[in-house]
Amino acid sequence: MGAIEWVTEEDNYESPLSAETQKLAKEELREDKNTRDQALEQMRNWIKMNPRIQNCRLDGKFLLRFLRCKKFNVPMAEEAIERYLLLRQVYHPAFHNLDMMDPTIEELLSLGYLFAVPGRDNKGRRVIIARPGVFDPHKYTNADMCRIHAITYESLMEDEESQVRGFVHFADGAGVSFPHLTLFTPKEAVRIVKNGERTIPMRHKEVHAINTHPSLKFALDFGMSLISEKIKKRVKIYTSLEEAVNQKIDTSVLPKEYGGTMPMKEMIALWRKEMLETRPTLLCHDKMRVCLELYSEKAREGAVSALKQGFGCSDIGSSDSTMYGITGSFRKLEVD
Repeated sequence: MGAIEWVTEEDNYESPLSAETQKLAKEELREDKNTRDQALEQMRNWIKMNPRIQNCRLDGKFLLRFLRCKKFNVPMAEEAIERYLLLRQVYHPAFHNLDMMDPTIEELLSLGYLFAVPGRDNKGRRVIIARPGVFDPHKYTNADMCRIHAITYESLMEDEESQVRGFVHFADGAGVSFPHLTLFTPKEAVRIVKNGERTIPMRHKEVHAINTHPSLKFALDFGMSLISEKIKKRVKIYTSLEEAVNQKIDTSVLPKEYGGTMPMKEMIALWRKEMLETRPTLLCHDKMRVCLELYSEKAREGAVSALKQGFGCSDIGSSDSTMYGITGSFRKLEVD
């Protein structure tokens, strides 16, 4: 066992956070040097002793994503990291080779499908812009969609200031139509949302959506039914940008097209540069692995019933019917 070469080794972690952010981390997340040092040591020991984890990052910055998101509840952070590693592996097409230089990802980025704006809002948070209407469901697959989301979020989570302060999402629903809704089956949608919320360590502080078409209300209601009450309270939906402005949404950090000052094209170019810096880190994540045979079939499928139970349980109830191999479900969609 001693010969294992971890994706990243243990480091002597020193906090790079500003005094102001450290204060916030203490107030909101119970983080201070003592708590942090103890938690990191516990997590590293647990990872090294866990027979199900074959390889993982051991550096402080990575482990702190999970600790901060779980407010330094170590068992919860451990479970989240294991779910994250398992999810990466079973949804292989969506989480592997997270290369922002892949031609499809480059295309989606230049269209402005998903990107983070430069700088931070008045609460020090990064703002993520999503424009699903520019995603052509006849040209791209659901795996393409998942991959650009994974690349975006993974890049953002490398920044510790953002791990503490969290994120604001701004979505423009213009151009979203029925074919977009067929990209995922309802069952896939449930699993992705439930697994994502439990597994991807991001603090979602606000979600704003504009141009939500009335004809898609049922889909929106379905989506809202899947997210936790905590996040539901942070979602605000507006019919138009004007309505959002009237409701005092801060547009100063948004692209010029949405009331800010910097054109979207310039923002996308800056974001691309940022992603280039995190690219080597994201690509080395493919070395992270768990031993799939040691999980129940339900856990390997990302079944929602398996989320309700910790790992280590041999078999899990069959209330959630089987899905035929996760990889098969990321199919190229044929839409007439």
